[in-house]
Amino acid sequence: MNTLEKCIGLSKVFTVVLLLIPLLFLQSMKAKAAEIDYYITVAKDDSGDYTTIQEAINSAKAFPDKRITIYVKKGIYHEKVKIPSWNNLITIQGEHRDSTIITYDDYFDKIDKGRNSTFITPTMLVQGRDCVLENLTIENTAGPVGQAVALAIEADRCVVKQCNLMGNQDTFYAAGEGNRQYLINCYIEGTTDFIFGEATVVFEKCQIHAKSNSYITAASTPQHVPYGFVFLDCGLTADRDVNKVYLGRPWRQYAKTVFVHCNLGDFILPEGWHNWSNPAAERTAFYAEFQNNGNGYHPQKRVPWSHQLRKSEAKKYTVDQILNIKTLKNEKGWYLK
Repeated sequence: MNTLEKCIGLSKVFTVVLLLIPLLFLQSMKAKAAEIDYYITVAKDDSGDYTTIQEAINSAKAFPDKRITIYVKKGIYHEKVKIPSWNNLITIQGEHRDSTIITYDDYFDKIDKGRNSTFITPTMLVQGRDCVLENLTIENTAGPVGQAVALAIEADRCVVKQCNLMGNQDTFYAAGEGNRQYLINCYIEGTTDFIFGEATVVFEKCQIHAKSNSYITAASTPQHVPYGFVFLDCGLTADRDVNKVYLGRPWRQYAKTVFVHCNLGDFILPEGWHNWSNPAAERTAFYAEFQNNGNGYHPQKRVPWSHQLRKSEAKKYTVDQILNIKTLKNEKGWYLK
């Protein structure tokens, strides 16, 4: 082979290499894009992967094969946060519950989109199932201006632990017929109907704090759903000037709310429950208590259409009984995430 032929051969090889480089680069980029980041960090000071929580959620893979954790460093995050239905198996974990704060100030009249404006006000909206929220303060700072949701959960098998839910009217919306939610060691405050919705929810060892003379719960449990809101070993507290609070009233006719082994402050009215000016609801709603305590517990003075559970009836009100659907697979202990 002469020198010219050698040069032509080398030239062809060089050309092939030049053509392969962009292809290899594209393959590398595709492989990188296919990688799933299961641990994402958010920090206001730009020391994490993102500076906003929503950016981190938007970056997460849809329908992942295992849980994705978004770790949020201390800071005040002034943003509306939405976890869509395709972002299931997500954990939003704050660095500290009192100093990792998600805040916004939407309210009914500000939204101004008609009769359903309440449902557009949440500071945080969860639609992805198997979501976990931990060590966060989620607040709606609109003030006493009407309906203003801090947290709305519209998904099944969601857990909220060591969180502060802060607001006034309609602080926490537990939504979705048949959805199950579990809140443990949380602080929830508000004025009117500040825990409301149709989901099945267990509140365990939570502090429920009333900020005005009004109603704590407004359940809208569907008729065929066996459990609505169940409070286990919770403490009910109130602002100093509050002295006339109802445990609940029925947002819909078949509302179900039960308090078990809870400490009730003296601001709870002796009658305990209200019918929302709907006598028919007295025959269909289910309001009950079992072995509560505190100066606000007056079982003999409760409205006659409410119930004091017998011990045999109270056995049905455990976390396991309420939240597990035994006919489904992979249900056992899902709330222990």
